[in-house]
Amino acid sequence: MRRWSELAERVAATTRTSEKVGLIAEHLRPLEPARLVPTVIFLSGRPFARSDQRAVGLGWATIAAVASELAGVDPGAFAQAYDLSSDLGRAVAEVLAHRPAQPDPARCPTVVEVAEAFAAIERASGPAGKAAILGDLLARSDPLSAGYIVKVLTGELRIGLREGLLEAAIAQAFGRPLEEVSWAGMLTGDIGQTALLAREGRLAEARLTLFHPLTFMLASPVEDAGEIIARLGPTVWVEDKYDGIRAQLHRLGREVRLYSRDLHDVSRQFPEIVAGAAELGWDGILDGEILAWRDGRVLPFLALQARLGRKEPPATLRAEVPVVFVAFDLLALGAGEGGRAIEGPGGPRVEPLLRRPLAERRRRLEALDLPLAEEGGVFALSHLVTASSAAELERIFAEARARRNEGLMVKDPASSYSPGRRGLGWLKMKKALATLDCVVVGVEMGHGKRHGVLSDYTFAVRDDATGELLTIGKAYSGLTDAELAEMTRWFEAHTLARHGRYRVVEPTVVVEVAFDVIMRSTRHRSGFALRFPRIVRLRPDKSPAEIDTLASVESLFRGLQQGAEHLVTASARALS
Repeated sequence: MRRWSELAERVAATTRTSEKVGLIAEHLRPLEPARLVPTVIFLSGRPFARSDQRAVGLGWATIAAVASELAGVDPGAFAQAYDLSSDLGRAVAEVLAHRPAQPDPARCPTVVEVAEAFAAIERASGPAGKAAILGDLLARSDPLSAGYIVKVLTGELRIGLREGLLEAAIAQAFGRPLEEVSWAGMLTGDIGQTALLAREGRLAEARLTLFHPLTFMLASPVEDAGEIIARLGPTVWVEDKYDGIRAQLHRLGREVRLYSRDLHDVSRQFPEIVAGAAELGWDGILDGEILAWRDGRVLPFLALQARLGRKEPPATLRAEVPVVFVAFDLLALGAGEGGRAIEGPGGPRVEPLLRRPLAERRRRLEALDLPLAEEGGVFALSHLVTASSAAELERIFAEARARRNEGLMVKDPASSYSPGRRGLGWLKMKKALATLDCVVVGVEMGHGKRHGVLSDYTFAVRDDATGELLTIGKAYSGLTDAELAEMTRWFEAHTLARHGRYRVVEPTVVVEVAFDVIMRSTRHRSGFALRFPRIVRLRPDKSPAEIDTLASVESLFRGLQQGAEHLVTASARALS
């Protein structure tokens, strides 16, 4: 693990993408399979492959407690180390550097041993059992390796390594075409297995496997309707941008599973959709959105929020908040009769449609004849129209908002599906400068009627270059009393440090923040401040990795400077 950590340090130290790729390729080339697979998975910033549903289940507070005990320091000293960087791995490395006696370098765990320990932590029952395994792992590790073990464990690697660069390094290491490496990675969802296939010259054997979720294709935000038409026109496809939970539906025979945006299995939260899909006659993968839905109308996201995070909703809640799966894309379909999967050497196989044009995928989606909600089913097809001018787009946007949707998704009908990427063929129109997705980094006790609850949230965006969290504002309003009470209990259990009334908390809670204006400011580390910020809602469906970045904030600020004030006014009216 020491060599791996030194590699990560060198990759983080350079901003040249070609140098990052070269460093990694040189490191990967001589590795045998047993070391190659975990080496690559760890470089992706995860303890397990992307398609692997396992989670280590270790909270930040437990990790901090383990490191503090090993270093012989009190939790306050650890919190001070964390405050300097907002990086748990770096804080672990710093406190462990002051241990009275450093471990024997010969005992430093290998990459394979670290992977085995991660698997053991996932299997262990309870915080104490998990902490014991982590403690043994860190006790054998030098400070640098210990810090990077924690970075991988928490998904906070922060070395400026995008997945595309890692794929390029694999291609360079083993002399394979980058396109073939990327395609195999998309199909398998396992960058370690992809590296192994590349090493052995078997990339053509990569297969899309059901119940291994694909990462979702994303859309790039564009504020101006005229720009959208110029980029994707002359004629574009336009769908409503739904205010629900993005989901992927996998079906094989009568087995059905639903996966959220973060690739977690959420099937038990929506049993009626699973039951409805089990009655279908085809095998494959749908991309869509789960909405709270009654009498042909979308219910507010707040209604759907009542069903999130539950292992299985009771019948009373299912009746109170019915749901529907709005399908807007078909990613895979069985090549057999009626869309059934074909049996192959490795089991049932379906045909991936990712490279097919959207127009073909939509045609085949409509041919599935899904049982629609208005006919007693649990499905709907996304509302799809075409537009050929900015004026048409503005009119369609207003109609979408009248249907209680967020805005528009505008797509090129010839576009392919690019998992995990912001494809050039998809744009989203939400009316610029309306909201930012931020992560809460600090909380304070409220005043007046909110005395006794943690209601004042300091939130941050992420620096694209360094991965650091940079504060951009504080909000006092937007959540209900019930939400504040629930989140107070959560923040009290996940406090990293206290400074009078202010608490530094684990940066894992994502909130959607509305505001009127972005302005330059030295008050916050981001260099920006928000005027009249307010929390629109909690975003439990989003991870901290998906929050907005400093670059997106700067882009919005430039939009204001260029005379986009009218968009701010329109957004404020839409939110009121």
